[in-house]
Amino acid sequence: MAEEKSFPMTAEGKEKLAQELEDLRLKRRPEVIKRIKIARSYGDLSENSEYESAKDEQAFVEGRIAQIQNMLQYAVIIDNESVDKNEVSMGRKVTFQELPDEDPESYQIVGESESDPLSGKISNESPMAKGLLGHKVGEEVEIAIPNGTMKVKILKVEDVD
Repeated sequence: MAEEKSFPMTAEGKEKLAQELEDLRLKRRPEVIKRIKIARSYGDLSENSEYESAKDEQAFVEGRIAQIQNMLQYAVIIDNESVDKNEVSMGRKVTFQELPDEDPESYQIVGESESDPLSGKISNESPMAKGLLGHKVGEEVEIAIPNGTMKVKILKVEDVD
């Protein structure tokens, strides 16, 4: 039997997914069902764009519900209690500087499901996070990125509430 994939995430990320699931089940799903009923009342379904649109949205909503249920079922909450406070690990925010003299950047390393680079959250599966994980404050690290390598110095590691 194939092993199920686990989904590492913060407690905050798990709560957001649970809220999204509730919204999909209690609001979006009923709205889509209502749209389908209304579109059916227009008659011939073969040339009914409202019906096709509603069915497409229903497929998206049902797919997302299944995806979130799977992620929640196999969620692994990140626990950094036993990890050195100066070590880059999932759930923590890391500040680093690209060498030789770029401005410092800060990102929280999170699971794939919570990744949002524009909000300063990068996936643990990203090249940047993979290169930083396990290293400590003060270390200089070479990170393999799609167009080569970059050298960074880890300036600070913080727990995020």
